[in-house]
Amino acid sequence: MSISADAAETLSLQALAWMAGQDDLLVVFLGESGISERDLKESAGSPEVLAAVLDFLMMNDAWVTGFCDSMSLPYDRVAMARAALPGGQQYHWT
Repeated sequence: MSISADAAETLSLQALAWMAGQDDLLVVFLGESGISERDLKESAGSPEVLAAVLDFLMMNDAWVTGFCDSMSLPYDRVAMARAALPGGQQYHWT
């Protein structure tokens, strides 16, 4: 099953909002990504930033499960959304 780019962008925005509600998680994202808070506000809807949000979220299983549990989503939905955004195609090297 796959999801549309529009649905992936919506899920990414929801993930960003969830991150903002977690203790210091948004601050960690800003530090890891190098994006400023001002730039994030201005470009939060861009597919590249939304992809970075999901890339960051998927760095920690607890973040994925916390977000998915808060939204009543299956845990694989974050990876599915990431695959629908720029740079999310999976490459098989074998």
